[in-house]
Parts: sequence; C-alpha cells; structure tokens
Amino acid sequence: MSDPEDRFWWFPLKRYGVGWGPPICWQGWAVVVGYLVLLLGPKPFLPRRLDPYHAAYAVALTVALLVVCWTKGEPLHRRGRHDL
Repeated sequence: MSDPEDRFWWFPLKRYGVGWGPPICWQGWAVVVGYLVLLLGPKPFLPRRLDPYHAAYAVALTVALLVVCWTKGEPLHRRGRHDL
C-alpha cells in the first residue's frame, strides 16, 4: 500500500482556512467543468419559478462534487499562518 503523502491530489487545500482550492490537474478541471455544464446546461429550458425537482438535482450534483473533492482532494485540516 502506498503512503498517503505519495498520492497525487486533484484539489489542494486552500492556503488559509478550511476547504479545497482550484484544481491543479486536468482531471480536477474536467470535474469542475462537468459540474458547471450539468448544473447550468439545462438553465434555458427550466421554468422561471424554482421547481423542487431542479433544486434536488442541484443538491445531488453538489453532493457528487463534494464526494469527488473528498476522495481526490488533500485531507482536510485547518491551516493557519503557522502551517506554512
């Protein structure tokens, strides 16, 4: 089994605070672009009022993005000025 430090992360940690920053490889960018296309692609065909099915679709896509970030991103921990 490989050491977790040897893994190549698609999403690095942000410099300050908690969370992931922009992707650092093409796979990460493909995930982000795919998320945006799937989220905003059907927008011209949607009714003006918010439909619960579309809201559930957006939540499901966001959860899927978070799962990818969780599995392919650096492990989360709080960074501050002392961790640099």
